[in-house]
Amino acid sequence: MIIYEEILREFQKRKVKYILIGGIAVNLLGSLRSTADMDILVEMSDDNLAKIIKILKKKGYHVKQPIDPMGMADKKIREDWIKKKHMKAFNFYKEGGLKEVDIIIDSPVSFDDAKKSVVRIKSGDITLPVISIDNLIKIKKKVGRAIDKLDIEELKKVKKLKRRI
Repeated sequence: MIIYEEILREFQKRKVKYILIGGIAVNLLGSLRSTADMDILVEMSDDNLAKIIKILKKKGYHVKQPIDPMGMADKKIREDWIKKKHMKAFNFYKEGGLKEVDIIIDSPVSFDDAKKSVVRIKSGDITLPVISIDNLIKIKKKVGRAIDKLDIEELKKVKKLKRRI
């Protein structure tokens, strides 16, 4: 069993268009890093976002903001939130645990660009779309936290090792 497996299974079943980024991607690409949340880059179509929100709600996830999360699946409302509220990510959390899912909105790598070099990793009977090392490094450089700088160094080591194989 992998972290967030119940959500990832449902994403696969419903053909959600997403790519894992963040700490989980760092781990899946070959480095070790502790993380509790799941960051995803998604196709920003209304239909795809509606699928994601319905899955998360069905699995007991909520939003912290006093809003209806389905507004995210309406292009006009979503664009208003991004423009007026400077929304960079949309967070869902599950009470009674350290489970959080962030839908990343403001990224230096778009979903379409990330999709071109996505790495597909099998975990049991689930195939996980994971951002490439190069694209993950681009994102982490932009974010620039201390943990991101450490991740960049580790990802460069992984990339170097993979070239030798």
